[in-house]
Amino acid sequence: MEAVSKQKIILLLDYYNRGSMDLVESFKNTNLDFEALVINDDGFLPDEVTNVFEYFLQGFDKSRKPLFFNQISVPEYWEISGNNTSGSVHDKSRERGRIFYAEPKNKRLVKVVDWLDEMGNVRCSEHYNKYGYKYAVTTFNKKSKKVNKTYFDAEGREVLMENFVTSDIILNLDGQTLIFKNRTEFVSFFIAKNNWEENRIFFNSLSIPFFVSNSLQRVSGQKQDVLFWQESINGEIPGNMKMIFDGAANRCQSVVVQNTHSFERLKKLGAPRSMISQLGFIYTFAKENTGKPEALICTNTENVEKLKELLEELPMVKFHVTALTEMSGKLLAHERFENAIMYPNVKMSTLDRLFMQCDFYLDINHEGEIVEATRKAFLHNQLILAFKETKHSNDYIAKENCFQISDYKHMAKRIKSLIENKDLLAEAVKSQRNYGLAAKIEDYNF
Repeated sequence: MEAVSKQKIILLLDYYNRGSMDLVESFKNTNLDFEALVINDDGFLPDEVTNVFEYFLQGFDKSRKPLFFNQISVPEYWEISGNNTSGSVHDKSRERGRIFYAEPKNKRLVKVVDWLDEMGNVRCSEHYNKYGYKYAVTTFNKKSKKVNKTYFDAEGREVLMENFVTSDIILNLDGQTLIFKNRTEFVSFFIAKNNWEENRIFFNSLSIPFFVSNSLQRVSGQKQDVLFWQESINGEIPGNMKMIFDGAANRCQSVVVQNTHSFERLKKLGAPRSMISQLGFIYTFAKENTGKPEALICTNTENVEKLKELLEELPMVKFHVTALTEMSGKLLAHERFENAIMYPNVKMSTLDRLFMQCDFYLDINHEGEIVEATRKAFLHNQLILAFKETKHSNDYIAKENCFQISDYKHMAKRIKSLIENKDLLAEAVKSQRNYGLAAKIEDYNF
């Protein structure tokens, strides 16, 4: 990709989701000067990422810690309870509130509290930040639809209000009251306030970030903005993306696709090859794979597919089976195998050690995934093997390491051959990294 200028790049992100995190991390691993902005507020953003709403909130004591789930204020005699996924507030038998945690959820740090009316409908959400302050409140109507959201500074003074019915945003700034028709106007104002109108905008959403890019004036008549596409494309080319391809976008010049399936789909749909390119992320890998015969499994269910059979097929492999909660008798029964070690209620420090210790990860548990295990395994260069019926990610598991449940013996044979042949293992790890679109610093030549 041809570099246009050396000025600061603005990463304009709709949500701080996994794709946004990986994009920010990738730019941190380069020598490019950039500023990461997130539109949808999140009180637990890292210090190097700015939220355009929270930017205007001042006075927070940054030495304070987040609230633990049982530290929220409730009326006398109301009871607060919680587990590793969520919390609740009860007045005797009636549920009055629901507590949602920041990631990782097992730390039970308060991010949002929903308060319920007599009918059990959400009427109000309180938003807390990583310093333990209630920085915003969302109100709902009787049908539990959002009406408005008000943002406060550390002293509880109202600074911002967004009306979800009219889309208006009101900002109290330096003794003035500023009114914006919608988020596009508000974010564009924020960019202008920081004198970034002439900077390149890199964005990962075709909603508000795209509208903001489109609303700004071109610099020297040139298109210089870039869409980083991180979502799937199952049907036709999205309308706003087609607008870019048709040359109708005001500033966006091209689309960088960050997953293989979408890139292949776009080519099949006839996207102009001169306007699309494929680029992954610059990952920070924790260790190298040396082929130790130790495999890790992370599960939140007793249904670990073909565990008994794999233990029998691979007596030379030590299996570490972990869970954040108690384990059922069905799962613990595998302890009778000498090569099985079970970890109910595993501590995060133990789990971190096991990711460093093991060189294989088996994605063979049904139901949900815990601790973003396949991603974490990928970043630890563990070779990931999965059953097609149980795999939790399409992004990190090479196709040659996915098997039908009925082919579990082929999975076992694959693992055994990789342990016995270090050259084959090295090729497999390289293939996995390529499949995960692991990029290099020189690939980010913007």
